[in-house]
Amino acid sequence: MRILGVIPSRYSASRFPGKPLADIAGKSMIQRVFEQCKKSERLSDLVVATDDNRIYEHVRDFGGNAVMTSPNHPSGTDRCMEALQKLGTSDFDYVINIQGDEPFIQPKQIDTIADLLNGQTQLATLVMQSDSLQHIMSHDEAHVVFTKDMNALYFSREPIPHLRNHARESWVQQQSHYLQIGIYGYRVDILKEVTQLPKSSLENAESLEQLRWLEHGYQIKLGLTDEPSLGVDKPEDVDYLVKKFLG
Repeated sequence: MRILGVIPSRYSASRFPGKPLADIAGKSMIQRVFEQCKKSERLSDLVVATDDNRIYEHVRDFGGNAVMTSPNHPSGTDRCMEALQKLGTSDFDYVINIQGDEPFIQPKQIDTIADLLNGQTQLATLVMQSDSLQHIMSHDEAHVVFTKDMNALYFSREPIPHLRNHARESWVQQQSHYLQIGIYGYRVDILKEVTQLPKSSLENAESLEQLRWLEHGYQIKLGLTDEPSLGVDKPEDVDYLVKKFLG
């Protein structure tokens, strides 16, 4: 399978403007993301899809591949579609959407989702079992339940499944709970289709675009990872990640 890795990267961010160009121990965040992704064994090509000329020029300066995309895309999925169109839809079988604010993303995560992309898989993402009550109860996380064949049944901002007969403090001990890791794989023909779909009622209710796909009957294959998603949301997150990964 020929797989295109796309790193959507926007300059504007309410809590951290200019985040992709933020310095992280001598390299920009987007450069660190790009270099980590290049270590993947499964990507046929890799590109940064941005709406800002400063990011575009910076990526080109450090030797990366970048394409300019519209500033009006509502999601990274839509930005991936435009990047694919500019590079040539016939050249790839799948696209992997990689978060642009995870400077220390593990290449193993990319390879894990790539292993799911066998020609039959329509859409894919990763999940991680959590034993943290704080994370299980968080509305910032995307919680997921799935079939025995690892196909997603539902994603929610609420912790699922709900354990009706147990105190919430005991849920970690009573039931396995899984959180989504924000990386997606799309078969090229399916990516074209899902970016044409109107927003769905469940998507609007939970603010999770993957519910649009489920609501329209698409199947999302899940892969298990033990690597957490460690992104940069605000400036102080940089110091934490530098200490964790660079000592």
